[in-house]
Amino acid sequence: MSQIDLFRILAALALLLAAAHLTGRLFARFRQPPVIGEILGGLLLGPTVLGQLLPEAQHWLFPGKGPAASGLALVSQLGMLLLMFTAGMEMRTVFSRKDGRSVAVIALAGMAVPFVLGLLMVKVIDTGDVLGPAGSVPALTLVIACAIAVTSIPVISRIMLDLGIIRTRFARIVLSVAVLEDIVLNVILSVALGMVAGGKEGGFGLAHTLGVTSANGAAAYHSVASVAFFALMVLAAAALRRRPGAATGAAAADRPAARVALRMAVILAVSASCVFLGVAPMFGAFVVGLLSGMTGKDPRSGSLGNLRGFASGFFIPLYFGLVGFKLDLVHSLDLGFTVGFILVACAAKAASVYAGARLAKRPKPESLDLAVALNARGGPGIVLATVSFDAGIVNASLFTTLVLTAIVTSQIAGWWLERAVARGAFSRDGDGDGDSDGDAGADAGNQDRQPDPLTQPAPPVTAATG
Repeated sequence: MSQIDLFRILAALALLLAAAHLTGRLFARFRQPPVIGEILGGLLLGPTVLGQLLPEAQHWLFPGKGPAASGLALVSQLGMLLLMFTAGMEMRTVFSRKDGRSVAVIALAGMAVPFVLGLLMVKVIDTGDVLGPAGSVPALTLVIACAIAVTSIPVISRIMLDLGIIRTRFARIVLSVAVLEDIVLNVILSVALGMVAGGKEGGFGLAHTLGVTSANGAAAYHSVASVAFFALMVLAAAALRRRPGAATGAAAADRPAARVALRMAVILAVSASCVFLGVAPMFGAFVVGLLSGMTGKDPRSGSLGNLRGFASGFFIPLYFGLVGFKLDLVHSLDLGFTVGFILVACAAKAASVYAGARLAKRPKPESLDLAVALNARGGPGIVLATVSFDAGIVNASLFTTLVLTAIVTSQIAGWWLERAVARGAFSRDGDGDGDSDGDAGADAGNQDRQPDPLTQPAPPVTAATG
């Protein structure tokens, strides 16, 4: 690597990190999701702003090819893996048997109906206008369906924390439904990414070794591989939990740095295994985080806390900054299609969640609040857009639409719930909504008592952060 390339990488990382943190903190001071500010920071350095004002300087500092571009891409990949790990780690038990029927009905309706609508949407749009270079219409169909059905756990949980309603029964139902939806949709997204991975990587992986070449065969293989991988990881976690010292090792027991290194090695090893198996590496990191959170340890202490803190301060803000950097609102924004997509996505998700809540015999006002809260796509929607764009499933125009959909729906959810609190719809930091299940409510509250890595770096102004 030449000195010029090294300078470009270091300078680009410094500018992106500073811009992401500063704009994220600015958004937090106005009680807006800092993740959106981090994306805006990257947007300012990308082709939308800096590329229009100083195009030569922007292209020199952020070249599209070469070692500097590869270095930024690697940092983005690591940020995405750690983001999915921390998101999975935060999904500790939020379920309560008291809410079982409501959660099951709302999750089924709120996920199945929008997903089916997304499958049908591909039939009525011109796929040539949104299809990426991978040229896979089946993968594109799955991505669009997931984009309409997905819900953001971190963003909506941070919004409810800031509003002081995180310990209510309403919050527990929202988080429980979101956990179920994200697990299922991550499996489906992994299948979509696996369908195009073989051709993009020159036939690397187990599918190539087994001679799976047809489109139908690839879809079946990657579906089985994703489900089998998840099942094997659960079995491995169960085995390790029966051997308390096996997960970390005696040699690392008294060395926090060694435990962080071991956890990072596991994340990278599992993600690399996913690449060979044809499973999306982000799904591997997500499952590792999910199983780490199931151990019952506080994810904000010890090695988990150390790893989470560094990821939240460096890799994750850079990841979202690079998401904003990739947006080109001058050349890639199809305003009419974007507005139409957002309207269809919001209507499908909100109507299906509302119908599910009413079937679960939830009151009309609460059903409406659930419909708006679960419509927020936030971080998972942005991750979906990024990985599908990097895999060549979607083009720049649809990538821009998916990111803007995640941003707009998160803003709407925050605005709506803030007004719901103002009219007295919830009880703040108590057993509100008639919830007598204090322990379960406390568990949900403890889960999000600290700022979420998706909404770092700045603490909220109006809520306790610790």
